[in-house]
Amino acid sequence: MALAYIRTMARGQADILLSEFANRLIAQGVRVGGVVQSNTTCTDTDLCDMDVRVMPDGPVFRISQSLGAGSRGCRLNPDALEQAVGHVSQSLSAASGQLPQLLIVNKFGKHEADGRGFRPLIADAMMAGVPVLTAVNPTNHAAFQEFAQGMETCLPGQLPALLDWAAELQMRSEQTV
Repeated sequence: MALAYIRTMARGQADILLSEFANRLIAQGVRVGGVVQSNTTCTDTDLCDMDVRVMPDGPVFRISQSLGAGSRGCRLNPDALEQAVGHVSQSLSAASGQLPQLLIVNKFGKHEADGRGFRPLIADAMMAGVPVLTAVNPTNHAAFQEFAQGMETCLPGQLPALLDWAAELQMRSEQTV
């Protein structure tokens, strides 16, 4: 079982890194499942719109919602997140044909820390032998470690390190066949 994570760096940087990593692997023919996030700056606020793309080729879900001026609540749209989870879940079902070779989850966030969101799918993927990569911010790090129970590996938040990790996974996979 492989469960790796990167620490969330500057705002949006982990999203860019995981997207670039996923795109590179998909271009190499690796079966990548999960979601990557893209952020679009809003013109009327310092916040951004958050979209997740189900890999490898969609659909895209807007997981942020506008709560109005002055709102301080969580902007995550839980219904949209659960729709994305449902699409990714299909790729992990036996009926989908081939399992992904890697599951990427844009982040282990508050929903996952609370036992919702992608948390059950991360566990399902690991049980099926599918390696998982995610990003974790300091706020949710303790919950992630409790969930991972020592099985996690922290990777450097740099594309070459992620590509080396993926190559190592591929070599291990080929040796067990």
